[in-house]
Amino acid sequence: MNLTKKKKNYFFSTCVVLFFFSLGFKLREIMQVDSVLYSSVVYPHNYGFIPQTLCEDNDPMDVLVLMQEPVFPGCFLRAKAIGLMPMIDQVLLTLSFKIPNARFVFQLDLISASTGRKNDKIIAVCADDPEYRDYNDIKELPPHRLAEIRRFFEDYKKNENKKVAVDDFLPASTAYESIQYSM
Repeated sequence: MNLTKKKKNYFFSTCVVLFFFSLGFKLREIMQVDSVLYSSVVYPHNYGFIPQTLCEDNDPMDVLVLMQEPVFPGCFLRAKAIGLMPMIDQVLLTLSFKIPNARFVFQLDLISASTGRKNDKIIAVCADDPEYRDYNDIKELPPHRLAEIRRFFEDYKKNENKKVAVDDFLPASTAYESIQYSM
């Protein structure tokens, strides 16, 4: 099998990668699962990637697309970036120490940018969804919606014994700069 090219799409709804494989004279599409969540949580919105981008974690740019309805894997969406959620992924430094003459050990878990992988997420809205298309910047979203998104990404890897550090959300201009940088 020869990998001929990546399919050009805007955004995918889940963690899948869509490729064209050339089998003789036939062209077939297949999907490959990128990852599976280790707990019973679900993504708070449609989640995928921006094709033909490459980020510091050696994966395409991740994107969370806010819209009214969930979409099926492998479809593409027209979306507008409204913000960036900076994130450091899969980092855990554990320091344990015992105080002399004490009956217990202190354990301190630290998340460090120097030992983790930068794994920023673009926050976008579906350009064709009348409920979300008028949002232009992350500051326009209700605070509770931002809290839900942040909490999901802080917790979604806990069953893998991995920690994630989520920083403050950044404006649409930063999201666009990050997309440009990854192309």
